[in-house]
Amino acid sequence: MAKAYWIARVDVHDAEGYKAYVETAKPAFVEFGAQFLVRGGACDAVEGQGRARNVVIEFPSVEAAKSCYHSETYQKARAIRQKVSEGEIIIVEGYEG
Repeated sequence: MAKAYWIARVDVHDAEGYKAYVETAKPAFVEFGAQFLVRGGACDAVEGQGRARNVVIEFPSVEAAKSCYHSETYQKARAIRQKVSEGEIIIVEGYEG
């Protein structure tokens, strides 16, 4: 079974409010086996428009990644995130080559 990844690109407008998002989302990430691979480190947008914060989260499967996103717990966190930031999240199936 292929792993899956959330790739999030975010511009945070309210750093204190974003902390509330992180704390609210944490239980969903734990429940669905998330592992943070990239969490807002330095970046260089060498092609296309970048965002200030980039996050890559690994999940054990596509099902786990989607279930986490759609869970009641994460949706509460999402509501907070949408008030304090702007960005995109995509779910990508991992390569098993």
